[in-house]
Amino acid sequence: MRIENFKIEDWMNKYESSAKYDLSGTCIKPLSINELLNLCEIKDITPVLERSLDYGDIKGSDRLKNAIKSLYENQENENIIVTHGAIGANQLVFLSLLQPQDEVISVLPVYQQHYSIPEACGANVKKVFLKEENDWILDIEDLKKVISSKTKLICLNNPNNPTGALISDDKMLEIVELAKQNDAWVLCDEVYRGLNFSDKKYSLSVADIYDKGISVGSMSKTYSLPGLRVGWICANNDFIEEVVHHREYNTISVSILDEFFAAIALENKEKISKRNFEILNKNKKVLESWLSENKNLSCVLPHAGTTVFLKYNKDISSEDFCRNLQEETGVALLPGKALELDGYVRLGFCNSHDVLKIALEKISDFIAKL
Repeated sequence: MRIENFKIEDWMNKYESSAKYDLSGTCIKPLSINELLNLCEIKDITPVLERSLDYGDIKGSDRLKNAIKSLYENQENENIIVTHGAIGANQLVFLSLLQPQDEVISVLPVYQQHYSIPEACGANVKKVFLKEENDWILDIEDLKKVISSKTKLICLNNPNNPTGALISDDKMLEIVELAKQNDAWVLCDEVYRGLNFSDKKYSLSVADIYDKGISVGSMSKTYSLPGLRVGWICANNDFIEEVVHHREYNTISVSILDEFFAAIALENKEKISKRNFEILNKNKKVLESWLSENKNLSCVLPHAGTTVFLKYNKDISSEDFCRNLQEETGVALLPGKALELDGYVRLGFCNSHDVLKIALEKISDFIAKL
């Protein structure tokens, strides 16, 4: 199967490890194992230390699925399957659902899986771009222009990476109603769910409101544990069984160690959320103050998530901008071209507070010299 180069991952593989001030990532400062255990007040991990390193539960342990279930309103263990990160979850969704010539709508900017894997499967992919003038919120009229009775799948990301835009619950219900009218599935990559900057931290999950809704989640972003490589899919029973069929070819089971620590984290999600929102809110204030003082950059402030999508007013490609910035200052950003929108850069504002402040100052100096 031929597939396009993964622009984001190619860039990150080349530049992330050499960055002195990394603002290219999207995870809230990852927890160490000791930090996780201390935060969750876990004193004894003897059960996992004494367990043989055999295969884990094929579809995911009941303990972990019980913890995942608590994130949703209408899901049971049989509606959940554990995967190798959200990246594994998304791939399994596409491989389980799509056939050549199927029609897929993908909303961009988004993680490239959402359009390149369907294209590689032989699907006819229609791309709908979010617009800055709409605050990066999906325009239902744009969706209506491309959807038809032939549409098999609509792919969304909510909250959105890289823009920090948030589809409201009312608008998500509108999208679902449009999907129902055309008998289309809806995949919503919800890896930033739980990071809304409002009193309601968790938005509606598409799997809770639509029988043909597929929700993908992960331990990486909201829970600061990307190294665990644990994700999941929530969907109706029949679709989950189809996923199992494909999953047997590439996963067998997720590591029992990863599942153990993921279960601990989700059982204590309020404690992790408190820690992470302290980081988010503190850093977001620094970001907003910096933007108010920098006239060479503009953006729609994020309503959720860990990233902001910055537009700069210099005549330079986003790749050259990011490459030159890192070479001269050590600051890493992601070029918008990797997300199919040149003229922008993605900035992750959830690294340590001190790193963020230093990096923003260096970006200002760099832009002033262009």
